[in-house]
Amino acid sequence: MYDIIIIGAGITGTMLARDLSAYRLKVALIDKENDIANGTTMANSAIVHTGYDPKEGTLKAKLNVTGARRYEQICRDLGCKYKVVGAYIAACGEDEEEHLKILEENAVKRGIPYEYLSGDEARREEEHLSDNVTRVLNFPTTAVIYPWEVAIACAEVAVKNGTDLFLNEEVASIDKKENGYTVHTSSHDFETRMVINAAGVFTEKIAAMVTDDPGFHITPRRGEYYVLDQDARYVNHIIFPVPTPVKGKGVLAVPTVYGNTLIGPNSDFVEDLDDNGTSDEGLAYVRNNIGKTMKDVPLYRSIRTFAGLRPTSDRHDFVIEEAKGAPAFVNAASIESPGLASAPGVSQYIIEQFVKKYFDLQENPDAVMSREAPVILSELDEEARNELIRKNPLYGRIICRCEQVSEGEIVDCIRRVCGARSVKGVKKRVRPGMGRCQGGFCEPLVLEILSRELHIKPTEVVLDSVKSGILESENR
Repeated sequence: MYDIIIIGAGITGTMLARDLSAYRLKVALIDKENDIANGTTMANSAIVHTGYDPKEGTLKAKLNVTGARRYEQICRDLGCKYKVVGAYIAACGEDEEEHLKILEENAVKRGIPYEYLSGDEARREEEHLSDNVTRVLNFPTTAVIYPWEVAIACAEVAVKNGTDLFLNEEVASIDKKENGYTVHTSSHDFETRMVINAAGVFTEKIAAMVTDDPGFHITPRRGEYYVLDQDARYVNHIIFPVPTPVKGKGVLAVPTVYGNTLIGPNSDFVEDLDDNGTSDEGLAYVRNNIGKTMKDVPLYRSIRTFAGLRPTSDRHDFVIEEAKGAPAFVNAASIESPGLASAPGVSQYIIEQFVKKYFDLQENPDAVMSREAPVILSELDEEARNELIRKNPLYGRIICRCEQVSEGEIVDCIRRVCGARSVKGVKKRVRPGMGRCQGGFCEPLVLEILSRELHIKPTEVVLDSVKSGILESENR
């Protein structure tokens, strides 16, 4: 019998699992995917919004601010990247300049640093800012992270502290019991006193297993992006248009922690909960609308496009509450933007409002809330690299030339707690295949290493899901 089962191993579920692992609780984290952070957390703008945008009085406003303020220390504890780049909200003309005042008022109420720049002042900092931009509201403490790195790190900490992780466990049904629930998955029956439903775009589907009225309706919004090559070095700050109620934060230019630039997203409602493919229409929208705030966008330097789904609900706010008629079943639903930035706040809120209602929390004296960060060879100086290679020659064999990733780093990411079990899992953790050639050179080598380290045949190595085999058969 578990005390708590968390459904969904995205940033919300893994952050919560880490925080709960600080207490004497028996917790399980389950997900239908073959890896951690394969849903919304895998495909977004990677921004830690400071909290100036959400409507006053909403959970979004409250938890965005509290979550963002915890992030830097969390990333420091987990050995994850956290890069302060600042955010420019770029107004074009007097009407949009008026809207900046609303964001300014929010910033004042919430204690968020800001400053105004004229269009010319902003262009001195960002040479590709459009000539149409007349004024900019700068939020200098806005940061970017590597979202799945943080989620994986949180899961590592949670598992080391005693949390059980179950992947490839799709929830089929849930039975209410007198003192809890039985969660039936594709291969297990889990008994638990509490369920926390953090299943992203699937939260409504999961909630409907225990109540006739989930109290919200999820319609996924698909956002599509271009990824520019690192050498493009297009922007230094995140560039936003002035937000609108219909299209949200609009089409952005976002510098990433590794030097690429994201251009996107669009915002289209879709019905299919798995529809995360790009489209001609969506990418055309991105191309046509980035020109409002930016010029000379080098889309010819794009090395990849991708899309992600945001779990938007008809409540227009985060929905964090117990399901109707289902005590100790907590929905963490509609965690769309700024959900990534809010995740630490969402976790704290769930613990304070719901977990403490059912459990007398006692600290786990053996819990360690930090982790030793993996080695990133390319970030070491020459002396440190040479010393590492002397100790382990695998760090001297470069597998990914674009990102300068060594065999030693790949082996480490497979052998770690919550280690990689697929080509995409390795890519998420240490970046082979993230560069210009997108795995054209290194993917066969990664497959070979996975086969060796997991003690499986090359034909059994998968790209991502357990059904995404790469090699069909041996031919010699």
